[in-house]
Amino acid sequence: QVQLVESGGGSVQAGGSLRLSCVASGDTGRRKSMAWFRQAPGKEREGVASIWTVTAGTYYADSVKGRFTISQDNAKNMVYLQMNSLRPEDTGMYYCAADPRRWTRSGGIQNRQNFAYWGQGTQVTVSS
Repeated sequence: QVQLVESGGGSVQAGGSLRLSCVASGDTGRRKSMAWFRQAPGKEREGVASIWTVTAGTYYADSVKGRFTISQDNAKNMVYLQMNSLRPEDTGMYYCAADPRRWTRSGGIQNRQNFAYWGQGTQVTVSS
């Protein structure tokens, strides 16, 4: 099994930055793909970024390219999401996700069903 715990959310003004953290525990073989998703009220959960932990290859949704960076610290079992130039439309609950499979198409973030394990989420609110 895999356990994921997110932290780092908060409220920020547009243009500001936040860094989200996800600490993972459990079978490392079952969390080779790591990702961040988000869900705004009344909307479906959407993929933001993913990382294949074996090679550190990354994928990003078009909406966050150039603003968000996903990274990892394997020694600490951590995955991060650095979010810069935040916009009100970035508001939502951010979830860390993991899966043992490697997704070659968009790093798997096009479909939440590609990830088997989920954290409880951390709230990000961006005001204009």
